[in-house]
Amino acid sequence: MGSEEFPQQPDRVGETSMTDELRLLTARVEALEREFAAMRASAKPMEATATREVAPRVASSPPPPPMPEQVFPSVVPGPVMASAGRSRPSLENRLGAHVFNRIGILALMVGATWFLKLAIDNQWIGPVGRILIGLIAGAGVVVWSERFRRKGFSAFSYSLKAIGTGVLYLSLWAAYQLYHLLPSEAALAGMILVTAWNAYMAWAQDSELLAAYALTGGVATPLLLSSGGNHEIFLFTYLLAIDVAIVALVKIKSWPRLLLGAFPATVFYFFAWYAKYYQEPAFAITTIFAGLFFLVFVSASVGGLLAEPDARRGLLQRLGRFTPHILLPLGNAAFVSLALYLAMKDSDRGWFVPWLMLILSAVYLLITRLPQSPVPAALHLSLAVVFLTIAIPLKASGHWITVAWLVEGVAILWVAARITSSHAEQPRPASDASNVLRWLSGASLVLGFAGLISETFWLGVGTSPSFFNRNLATAVIAAAAYAAVGWLALRTRRVDRAAWPAWSQFAFLSVIAVDLVALLLSLREIGTTWSSLPHEPFWNADFGMALVGLGMLAAVARFSWRTALAEEGSVLWAHLSGGSIIALNLIAIFTGVREIESIWPMTGANPDLELRRALAVSAFLMVYGAALLAVGFWRRTAFVRWQALILLVFTIGKTFLYDMRNLSQGYRVVSFLGLGVLLMAVSFAYQKDWLSLRGSNASNPAGSDQ
Repeated sequence: MGSEEFPQQPDRVGETSMTDELRLLTARVEALEREFAAMRASAKPMEATATREVAPRVASSPPPPPMPEQVFPSVVPGPVMASAGRSRPSLENRLGAHVFNRIGILALMVGATWFLKLAIDNQWIGPVGRILIGLIAGAGVVVWSERFRRKGFSAFSYSLKAIGTGVLYLSLWAAYQLYHLLPSEAALAGMILVTAWNAYMAWAQDSELLAAYALTGGVATPLLLSSGGNHEIFLFTYLLAIDVAIVALVKIKSWPRLLLGAFPATVFYFFAWYAKYYQEPAFAITTIFAGLFFLVFVSASVGGLLAEPDARRGLLQRLGRFTPHILLPLGNAAFVSLALYLAMKDSDRGWFVPWLMLILSAVYLLITRLPQSPVPAALHLSLAVVFLTIAIPLKASGHWITVAWLVEGVAILWVAARITSSHAEQPRPASDASNVLRWLSGASLVLGFAGLISETFWLGVGTSPSFFNRNLATAVIAAAAYAAVGWLALRTRRVDRAAWPAWSQFAFLSVIAVDLVALLLSLREIGTTWSSLPHEPFWNADFGMALVGLGMLAAVARFSWRTALAEEGSVLWAHLSGGSIIALNLIAIFTGVREIESIWPMTGANPDLELRRALAVSAFLMVYGAALLAVGFWRRTAFVRWQALILLVFTIGKTFLYDMRNLSQGYRVVSFLGLGVLLMAVSFAYQKDWLSLRGSNASNPAGSDQ
């Protein structure tokens, strides 16, 4: 028997061990569930009963061992998630607390309105009773709303205040307009008291919404009490007082969205009154009030550093933040300029409009000296330049407009360079200011260039004037202006290292503008190459202007090449130098051909003149090609030599294809002999290897020395 029972003992021991482990595991699960239920109950009492439903206990289980603390963090996020869930109201909560609130208020207003209409139709309540009921009900609703605010229902309280103050305004309006129970002074005093009450509550409760209620009632008062008469001084004084109060609130409480109501209301009342009542005797009063409105709203953007717009805010909040920085300065400038312009035009003072623009430009320059945020400071500076730019064509005429715009562009860039140099230790403000000024300078210079090229003179219209003419003077001033701003930009970029690319681009574009002016000076000479107009050779304004243009192109080519050598790795300046050289050679060839052909004008009566002209053109091309090749050898530049070779190839083609067929025998001999001598000389120079091209080709497969 002993031998049979021995193998069974391990089975009983294993069975007992498994049972104990199962009971221990069950006890641990039970303890975890109790702990989880306790934590859920402490976080969300309403769910305590649900969390206490745990698994059935095992009667014979031993007491659970102490639980290790490392298992607790697995259930800690429960209360955190619950608190996060409570921070966002559910759809049911929003529907019941807000939507039904609005609908209920609307229903009460509609019901009360229908009741009053029923009472009025049946003569239950007289006019005095109706007004008293409205005043008492409105004031009572406002007072009653405070009870809800103290209990924490601010949104509901504000809704009741809107209803109450609306009833008060309507009651006073009805007492004056409908029933004539109150004089205008009493009705006005009552509405001012209601507005002041709202303003006091807004201040005491620190509520921007109540301030908006006060603003709405305040700007609606003139409309509600309008009698159809002309009361300019009273109306504008009242609006000015409201605007001053709103700007003060914006400064103290930082409620910029109030400006979204105050400024449009002021503009609306001003132009509505102007369209209906303005006459010339009111010029002085109207301009004074327009200036006062302008100064009040300017003060909203200066004097203090308001918060910058935050992209994370809501749309209306971002719009409110943008108001004093961007919207208000732009709108205020448009308002004051349009108001004063209309007043002067309608009072036969249009001659003063250019001076008005200059005055506004000076005013905005003074405003930029006041403490303010970077954005309005840049806008005020931009507006100063804009008004100055507008004043130029209004006061000047003809070429003076172009000259003024060019000088303005140079002056603005000089100011930008001075700001950058004097504020090198403050990179951010200096960079912001110089960036704005750079753009403004570029705009003025573009306007100047547009004025320059708009002259039909450059297209060959009209007879050739004297060499010293207004168009040439304007073009020379333009080239000098672009050269000056290019030099300023290259000089300033050494100080403003952060904006090195921007200053470099400005300088590069300015030098390109000089090239374009040079091409413009040569355009008339090139355009009249095949013209039959009488043309005095080598002694005319077109040829002189072309020579000035060639000098500009040569200067640009040299300056660009020196800049490219100074800036290693920069190919733009090298390309600009090469393009200027190509343009110079083409213009020189066309100019020379044009003047040579004018020596022997084509006439049917004397065909020998045409032969002389063809031979002279061939000789000029040969000489110019040889000179160009000599310059290429002298300066050791393959770029110029290749241009000379291309010109010589063209000359060869002209000699063999045109001269041999059209010239007489004598001229043909001269043409071919001259070409042959030139080509032999060129061949000898290359065979002599004066530039050591063979050695450079052996070491440099590209075969170019420069």
